[in-house]
Amino acid sequence: MTPDQAVLFSTIILLVPMGYFLLAAPAFLLVKLDVPPVTRLLRGMFNAYFVVLTVSGVIGTLAFATAGRFSVALGIALIAGFAVLARQWFLRRLDAEADARDAGDPTAVRRLRQLHWGGMLCNAVQVFVLVGSIPYMAPLP
Repeated sequence: MTPDQAVLFSTIILLVPMGYFLLAAPAFLLVKLDVPPVTRLLRGMFNAYFVVLTVSGVIGTLAFATAGRFSVALGIALIAGFAVLARQWFLRRLDAEADARDAGDPTAVRRLRQLHWGGMLCNAVQVFVLVGSIPYMAPLP
């Protein structure tokens, strides 16, 4: 496998979880977050997304670094690092709001929905930045 092929495959590996989440997360806009099983499912989806994004980000970083594209490797490493930090912060906030909802806080469902929207927006920005930078990552023939 040539370095250019490794770069292409690592970009695809990074885009797959981002694209899946971009398509799957809006489905939760159709359900109420005041139902505990729905919130647990949303939490599980975010958790899996952040873990898969971290792993694929590490793979992408190694592939770009091996190909000698260190500036792109740094950008992909930033995505992986963001996924690690965002996972801790996001899941902690999601759990706190779910506990507040279960305790009877009437505004907790609204805050859960805001977290959901924020997670979707963050993913969309990452997808658009990554897709927009593909011409700069792959060398022209």
